[in-house]
Amino acid sequence: MDLGTVIGIVLILVLLLGSMAMGVGIGAYVDIPSVLIVVGGSMGALMVSFKPKQMKGFIKIFMKAIKPDEEDPKELIQRLVAFATQARKDGILSLESDVNNEENAFLKKGLSMAIDGSEPDIIRELLEIEMEQTSQRHTINGSIFNQWAGLAGAMGMVGTLIGLVAMLLNMADPSAIGPSMAVALLTTMYGAIIGNVFGTPIYNILAIRNKDESMLKEMIITGIMSIQSGDAPRVLESKLLAYLTPSDRVSQFD
Repeated sequence: MDLGTVIGIVLILVLLLGSMAMGVGIGAYVDIPSVLIVVGGSMGALMVSFKPKQMKGFIKIFMKAIKPDEEDPKELIQRLVAFATQARKDGILSLESDVNNEENAFLKKGLSMAIDGSEPDIIRELLEIEMEQTSQRHTINGSIFNQWAGLAGAMGMVGTLIGLVAMLLNMADPSAIGPSMAVALLTTMYGAIIGNVFGTPIYNILAIRNKDESMLKEMIITGIMSIQSGDAPRVLESKLLAYLTPSDRVSQFD
């Protein structure tokens, strides 16, 4: 679980709710018509903007931000070095039993093709196609939250206009001015909260996770090519460590 994302969301909500409670109370900020306009309106617009299959995974995509399926690059390098060491010692065919137990599907697929004797160019091409297509799917899924941020803000403005129209039409009735003004202001607030707490931040962290996943897959492709070409484990490790920041480049051979 990504504690940074969880703590950040919880901290924002606690501070917002705490500020409301210390003022006029949380109840004053609850308005059902405003919720219907902003939440219902923005979700309806999202359903128009994306395919049903993509919207069906809305919660699953959100959970990817909270609990990502991340792999440690250092541990991945150690595994690839171990594969390279075994392949240099006993031949690439000796990796078959270990590869069958590999949990990383992308690594398993690539090494299996190498063990089967596929040409390096074919292996690289197929893996790069899969990597690019996966990255594109992640980008589209993440854009749902970016769109949500914009649509929620827009619906907040729509609600503000609705509230102002209702207020202006009832200027002769002082008792109707307050509720209309509440709708006008609260819809803007709800739109801003959705956009700046859930929409844009979730989109940003999903984009970062997508880049991290693509980097790991690039490392895997480099490792497989190196293993298949018979590079020494130290050479393979040097290639893979280049993907990491200088402070994380710790060699097993030092």
